[in-house]
Amino acid sequence: MDSVLRAVAIYVILMLIFRISGKRSLAQITTFDFVLLLVIGEATQQALLGDDFSVTNAVLVISTLIVIDIGLSLLQQRFTFLGPLMDDVPLVLVDNGSVLGERLKKSRISEADILHAARASQGLENMGQIRYAVLERTGEISVIPKQQG
Repeated sequence: MDSVLRAVAIYVILMLIFRISGKRSLAQITTFDFVLLLVIGEATQQALLGDDFSVTNAVLVISTLIVIDIGLSLLQQRFTFLGPLMDDVPLVLVDNGSVLGERLKKSRISEADILHAARASQGLENMGQIRYAVLERTGEISVIPKQQG
């Protein structure tokens, strides 16, 4: 039972940490971010398993984490108000070429990040060519260009 309680506690703690850290942390991962995630994974493994490194305990912990994840996704489907609390919502960063500065600060996104996404996905060169730039739930930046003509 101790393993199940540990798994529940770690799941909730990690969900809160990643929710607080924001979408950008997963969307634009650097080498350091990747190493940090590996370290977090190692620390999490130690916290989850404690002193019991048996296969049975590992299966129990993994099963608990998967059941929690499936259960929360089913709750999100049933109670739609939970979705924005757990996964966040898309956020418009550029509206008709105008950068929404407060939203950029809140999400820790720079204009350079938006222009990078605009060049990569649409071949756009400046903010004036962007109708909307949206920070998606996944952390990606979607760019909708202005209509030509």
